Amino acid sequence: MRNSESDARRLHELIMEFMRVGGALQPDYPIAGFQVSMTQAFAVHVLDTDPPLSQRDLVDLLGLEKSTVSRMAAELERKGLLVRERDARNRNFYVLRLTDEGRRLHAAMAEGFHQQYERWVAAMTTAEVDAALVGLSALVRVMTGERSP
Repeated sequence: MRNSESDARRLHELIMEFMRVGGALQPDYPIAGFQVSMTQAFAVHVLDTDPPLSQRDLVDLLGLEKSTVSRMAAELERKGLLVRERDARNRNFYVLRLTDEGRRLHAAMAEGFHQQYERWVAAMTTAEVDAALVGLSALVRVMTGERSP
């Protein structure tokens, strides 16, 4: 028989360790080999879409404060990775568009992360990979459901 309290405790420990070894506790420190922080990397990933997103969209997608996204967008603009333009439909909002340099950075980061994931998958058994995919998918589903209004 499962003990939900001990399962919850173990899940807590594993998530904390996952966050620590994954660098999520240092969101403002640069990702090795790239000129962006973990938070900026998530923004660049989300912004590599067509059509461009508004700054408000980025707030919603990343779950960050408006002021944090505003400062981050200004920093990414300063680095030449994105441009901020007033939204033609509503001048109160900015539309964010990656520059060619921003898209190149995203492609390089995606390739680097993909290579890391391939190494991790290669170091795991097929059963471990299957379990990780099922478990992480379920966890994301449940967490997303709790965040929905």
